[in-house]
Amino acid sequence: MNIYLIGYRCCGKTSVGKALSGLLGRPFLDTDAMVAEKAGMTIAELVDRRGWEVFRDMETSVIDQTTRLPEPHVIATGGGAILNPDNVRNIRKAGRVFWLRVSPQTVRDRMAADPQTRIQRPGLTPIGSMDEIESVLPARQPLYEKAGHLVLDTDILGIDVICRKIIEHIQQGNT
Repeated sequence: MNIYLIGYRCCGKTSVGKALSGLLGRPFLDTDAMVAEKAGMTIAELVDRRGWEVFRDMETSVIDQTTRLPEPHVIATGGGAILNPDNVRNIRKAGRVFWLRVSPQTVRDRMAADPQTRIQRPGLTPIGSMDEIESVLPARQPLYEKAGHLVLDTDILGIDVICRKIIEHIQQGNT
């Protein structure tokens, strides 16, 4: 059974995923990195040259690949993976899904502090990455909530606590 981490940009999916992978001895995958590798360019370049629709199609293909892995993995999905109901259905069938919830202010702070923001997080709307947080994040929250088996607040919980809660959830056989 895979462990899928979902949530908005800068919620900690990659950081938690890498830590959890080490604790569980499972390989870690980041679907955004897989798409970038498959495209042979950064996410920002892919979106700029070929558009969000091509990115989303590639993302769905990559997510589908993760559902057929021969061994369990820890997988960080892109923030918009939940926009496609097929992605949600597939990851819920293939594993446990954990929503790493984050506030708009924390997203802003983390994006501003991360030098990789420009190449990893292109704007989702014409208004730009920072300004769109107030509209895109609340619109996606019901989708994250519906997709996740467990919600973890990354504003208040550290990586170690989040990992422990995920492991406890899995060990208790929760659905």
